Amino acid sequence: MATDSAQQVTLPLLPLTAGVVVPGMVVNLAVESSEARAALDAATGADDLVVLVPRVEGRYATVGTVAKVEQVERLVTDDPSRPGRAVLVRGLARATLGAGVPGAGSAVWIEITTVDEVSPADERTEQLATEYRAVVEGILERRGGRRLAQTINGITDPGALADTAVYSPDYSIEQKVEVLETLDVTARLEKVLEWARAALAELSVKEKIQSDVTDKMEKTQREYVLRQQLEAIKKELGEADGDDVAEQYRTRLAEKGDVGEAVHTAIAREIDRLERTSEQSPEHGWIRTWLDTMLELPWGHRDADNLDLVEARAILDADHTGLEEVKDRIVEQLAVRKLRVERGIEAGDGTTRRGGNGAILTLVGPPGVGKTSLGESVARALGRQFVRVALGGIRDEAEIRGFRRTYVGAQPGRIARAMKEAGSMNPVLMLDEVDKIGADWRGDPSAALLEVLDPAQNHTFRDHYLEVDLDLSDVLFIATANVLDTVPAPLLDRMEIIRLDGYTEAEKVAIARDHLLRRQIEANGLRPDEVVFPDDALEQVVAEYTREAGVRGLQREIGKVLRKTATKVAGGTAPTPVRIDEAALRDALGRRKVFYEVAERTTVPGVATGLAVTGVGGDVLFVEATASDGEGGLQLTGQLGDVMKESASIALSYLRSHAGELGIDTAAFEGKRFHVHVPAGAVPKDGPSAGVTMTTAIASLLTGRPVRSGLGMTGEVTLQGKVLPIGGVKQKVLAAHRAGLTEVALPQRNGDDLEDVPAEVRDAMTFHIVAEARDLLALALEPAPAPAAA
Repeated sequence: MATDSAQQVTLPLLPLTAGVVVPGMVVNLAVESSEARAALDAATGADDLVVLVPRVEGRYATVGTVAKVEQVERLVTDDPSRPGRAVLVRGLARATLGAGVPGAGSAVWIEITTVDEVSPADERTEQLATEYRAVVEGILERRGGRRLAQTINGITDPGALADTAVYSPDYSIEQKVEVLETLDVTARLEKVLEWARAALAELSVKEKIQSDVTDKMEKTQREYVLRQQLEAIKKELGEADGDDVAEQYRTRLAEKGDVGEAVHTAIAREIDRLERTSEQSPEHGWIRTWLDTMLELPWGHRDADNLDLVEARAILDADHTGLEEVKDRIVEQLAVRKLRVERGIEAGDGTTRRGGNGAILTLVGPPGVGKTSLGESVARALGRQFVRVALGGIRDEAEIRGFRRTYVGAQPGRIARAMKEAGSMNPVLMLDEVDKIGADWRGDPSAALLEVLDPAQNHTFRDHYLEVDLDLSDVLFIATANVLDTVPAPLLDRMEIIRLDGYTEAEKVAIARDHLLRRQIEANGLRPDEVVFPDDALEQVVAEYTREAGVRGLQREIGKVLRKTATKVAGGTAPTPVRIDEAALRDALGRRKVFYEVAERTTVPGVATGLAVTGVGGDVLFVEATASDGEGGLQLTGQLGDVMKESASIALSYLRSHAGELGIDTAAFEGKRFHVHVPAGAVPKDGPSAGVTMTTAIASLLTGRPVRSGLGMTGEVTLQGKVLPIGGVKQKVLAAHRAGLTEVALPQRNGDDLEDVPAEVRDAMTFHIVAEARDLLALALEPAPAPAAA
């Protein structure tokens, strides 16, 4: 039968259940089923032609292969009554299957249309064929089939090349049927190329894994043989040292001096275990790791404190501007230590005779005020080692207490590791970001800190890995936090809170001049004599480009200016020294970023300026109120918390019930729906201190009298109009000062808190102490306009 052009013929169907035959393929088939025998018998009346059709999962493929029966042989079977036959067939052409038709004998006859396969001569097909040859060659080389790869390279027809995929053991019968059914040669090449790439990648990974495993096994075996030979050689020379490792640990233990009876007993017991444990046992390595950790801890070693109070205060003042409360507390700690040594309560080497010498200070304040850097300064002033433990984001209790030795890869907790790193039993240990500790199913790290930060317990702190008491009573703990809301109450009870509420503009200029400028000049490769950064330029950066409690943003802005300056100096485009003036600032930093918008925002009735405390310090908070016709009610927007929503309801209820005495027309409430909004809607807000601000904003709306533009306020309000005290007065006042406000209204019971506000801020602002909401409204609202003359 000719196959060079498509034609319709009727041939007997021979089903294939275990493979696929494609054109050009010569294969032996075992004919066992009655259906296959009938097809073979019928082939003699059809020019020895059959159509081979794969059958997968009970269905026939849609495309078969016209094949010629070349040879038939008998097979010996277990059942003599049903002899088997083996047939040699050669695939000639693909054929699409049509309907079954009646035919001679019991065979299944089917109409087929042969497919004229013409391989396209386009560039895409040639590229696919070339890449497929290369990928298949790579697969065969990895399997030792180099001669077969040469055969593949000799196939020039793209269609025949793609059909070689049916020979691969990597593909399933379903994939091979898919190759048979894909009549388009280019599509067939794309399909088998994708499969071949995946097979090559899998072989590469297996080959790498096998290579790594083999290399590791060879290395382990080689080391074992060498160790055995080394031991044999030493034995022959009389230099066997099977117990030298244990003796080395005993020597190190003796050199440590007095480590305490319990610690000495525990270490000696583990050294004895090490002697009895084979070097081939995993436990041998675990014991040595534990011994190394124990012997690296500074048992009994303490740094002598610098007891010169004047020198310590000078170091603190040189490192940090402001922060007087913290500096005073450190000097007090040092003074107590000095008296204890002079009066025999403690030994001069720092060993406590009676009572502990540790302290737990917690620095709370917004980012950038110098909490973390203050720890290093304190350690330098005291003459102690400094070590920092970052607690932000940890969720595992074992990070504090250590991992038990039963676990593979166990290690001490962060506290014990910090003591080892410090090399002293009385370091300054900073617990950074203690307010950002998490908790999950692995435990609560803050609960483990309860023992660490309790002076009554931490002299016997027990790490799960060490399994001996670790004395933390002489450690000076300094914790840092941005807010205290997330710190558990029992942990907070063990801390001495010191608040760092931020800096005034004058303090920021001084910090920039004395610390930040020098640091940034060095960081940008400049010399101090190459740039002049006067105070008025620093003041402009502080006032026009930053509004923050700390100085981190200020440091970034100074860095931008100095990078511009470094570019000019390096390019030789500016003579030195370069003076930083207003034009240089505009060139480096662009237009002004911070504006005083309070006066603009409060020009219309219904807007009041409040003060709030956030995780980044104090801030100014605007409250806007409006009313519209409709069913009465109150709508609140701005992502407010429950407490703040209640404050708005209280404010409206107070004004409605006291409208007469406040000079508000009761008709203004009728048929009105009030809407209170706090801008910056993407930021969650909560707390009671905005109560007076909401009351003032609604009262301003109802009376038509704007709120005085230079006035900020804070305080909680009750249904009876009482103004209750709030927290964070210093941060709020500093925020008001940064925002350009000149007056602040505070609750009466917060009047004494103004002593914490820097004197320069107190002198620049006017403070109003109020006890009743009516007094605040009389103060805050602009006078009512005089009635027009008739």
